[in-house]
Amino acid sequence: MPRKSIAPWSERVAEGLIDQPIDSQISSTVDLRPTVDTGFIDQTGTWKGNVSSDAIFGITQTDIGIANTGAFTTPSVNADGTWPLDMTGYTDLQIALKPTNGGNYALKAIMAPADLSYGNLTPLNAGAMLRGNTGDATPNDFENLFSDGTEAMTADVWNIFMLRNVLKNQKLLQFEITNNSGGVSTIDTAFMRLV
Repeated sequence: MPRKSIAPWSERVAEGLIDQPIDSQISSTVDLRPTVDTGFIDQTGTWKGNVSSDAIFGITQTDIGIANTGAFTTPSVNADGTWPLDMTGYTDLQIALKPTNGGNYALKAIMAPADLSYGNLTPLNAGAMLRGNTGDATPNDFENLFSDGTEAMTADVWNIFMLRNVLKNQKLLQFEITNNSGGVSTIDTAFMRLV
């Protein structure tokens, strides 16, 4: 689509600073072309597609009869094929919990089992709190990336929580959840990763 633009050599003419018999308008063509970014080719020549946010809570797990002060790890290697979370390329995470007993629960982000590889490294310090530098409170120190000692939850409904930025790109992520509700609870957990 053609349109008129001011010629660079005649801006001063258009401003009225000098008087020259040069047309201050030139025709220029404007092309709009849609583009789609679907990934890239890495340094080895391998195609890497862009990740997108999970559309639904995809990884779910049920832990039955967790006693008061008892803890469990989620997601874990179960018969249904669930594994620790891979947050590579993801920034945020939603975690949903549905306990059968309302009350307080403790949640912390931990390293996955020792028999799995983290970026080609084994053995891992399994179950250790994930630590790093978030740059927030103490920019020169490592700190626990996520640890919530007391979170009140309602029974028999999904309690959904958003974790922003703190666990991004963790390759083998699990949560240790402790039942401090005062009674036995069966707990469903589910996860949704967001770009």
